[in-house]
Amino acid sequence: MPAVAPINLDTIPKPTLPPTLPVNPLPIANPVFSPNSQQLYQISNSLQQPNLLSPSNINVSNWQTNLDTVIFPIEERLTRDFVNYLNLPSTNAIATLEDAQNKLSAIEKATGIKPALIYITFLPKGNTIVDRSYSGSSILRVEQQIQNSEELELILVTASGEPIRRRIPLTSRTEVLALVQKFRNEVTNPVKRNTKSYLPVAQQLYQMMIAPLDAELQARGINNLSFISDLGLRSVPMAALHDGKGFLIERYSVGSMPSLSLTDTSTSNFKDTQLLAMGASQFADMSPLPAVEIEVSTIARQEWPGKSFLNQAFTLANLKSQRQQQPFGMIHLATHAEFRSGDPSNSFIQLWDTKLRLDQLRQMNWHSPQVELLVLSACRTAVGDRDAELGFGGLAVQAGVKSALATLWYVSDEGSLGLMSEFYSQLKNAPIKAEALRQAQLAMLRQTVRIEGGMLHTSSGSLPLPPSMSNTGSGNFSHPYYWSAFRMIGNPW
Repeated sequence: MPAVAPINLDTIPKPTLPPTLPVNPLPIANPVFSPNSQQLYQISNSLQQPNLLSPSNINVSNWQTNLDTVIFPIEERLTRDFVNYLNLPSTNAIATLEDAQNKLSAIEKATGIKPALIYITFLPKGNTIVDRSYSGSSILRVEQQIQNSEELELILVTASGEPIRRRIPLTSRTEVLALVQKFRNEVTNPVKRNTKSYLPVAQQLYQMMIAPLDAELQARGINNLSFISDLGLRSVPMAALHDGKGFLIERYSVGSMPSLSLTDTSTSNFKDTQLLAMGASQFADMSPLPAVEIEVSTIARQEWPGKSFLNQAFTLANLKSQRQQQPFGMIHLATHAEFRSGDPSNSFIQLWDTKLRLDQLRQMNWHSPQVELLVLSACRTAVGDRDAELGFGGLAVQAGVKSALATLWYVSDEGSLGLMSEFYSQLKNAPIKAEALRQAQLAMLRQTVRIEGGMLHTSSGSLPLPPSMSNTGSGNFSHPYYWSAFRMIGNPW
């Protein structure tokens, strides 16, 4: 794709947003403080800037006040959200700032990659009560009503150096989530895939979520970002945020965690493991996926050592049996998967003979022996839905795997084939899994991965397309619709 010319941010039109909803906040119920944490932190709200969502006018404030007392409650709250929704075993082992920095330091030493965690949350305007209290093994919490007027806040944690806290004043939950919705709509709109209509919103969100941390990220030499995000922000295609010159993915590998406390951050040599690839191309009540046959066979035979099974052999019994016979460390499922509203049992992975529901994943015992990576190549997540976000964001921990690669929306069949073929090729040499994904996304952005003359071209060679796709013609995958949906969930290393 030709280089995108820098855009004057002052000329970006502001989107039409719904007005901030009137809120009658409830008082904080039964606050409990330990003798050492009975403090009320005053957060400045005195900065007044015009043009609420004009990126050139966004100002930030910086607080360095005992950040462990800020990070710990955020970790606890986000962990509790996933534990409750997915019915996971309760845990009191909530990660502290020291835990986070120790883990990041270990990753840096093991991989040579400099990682960072970025918490993106909403917090009430004005006063914020920060509580870190213990009673035996129980964690006592200050509950607070979600308010539509809450402001966006960022916290950057790296292996060394002080954490950075940035409040983005004059933002609100209502307006930020409206921008997120608009961004996803622009990226996924099939009518606009030959346009750059997404750029203004991609740049606005970049200015809110990344720009306030830009200087520190560059000064510390960071090249991998893991986002730990609040309700409504977990479905943002972060890879496609844009600074006016390039996409976020052009500078960093990107992933997401439900919380650090729920993520297995240990490292291991995943390149020595075998791949179990299964998939279905035909379905009784869902659209066909004609590229699956070549995707599954190519990956397992050419890109990564392992076994492959298609259609009638893609049964629940065979999936279990193959793992019992051989401890495959990577599982690739090329089939429809849906993350839906409501109970986790509503979300599923479609096998040939049944639906493997989200609440059944723990029964697959993919944690014993440990599966390093679960790949779902044809997912769809309900847009803007809390439960769907929790199911998608908690996929790795629910499945008992270290990492999961899945899509926020259903990408075209040939687009998934292109990215997956390139991903496994890059995985052979990449230092971490998220970097392999980044290189695959860049290959699509830069048209190294493309369809031409009835062939799928990748950095490692060309593949003939199946007969049902022979009339696809020329396929350009440079639009972020094709590559920004893919998300590394859990441990990105």
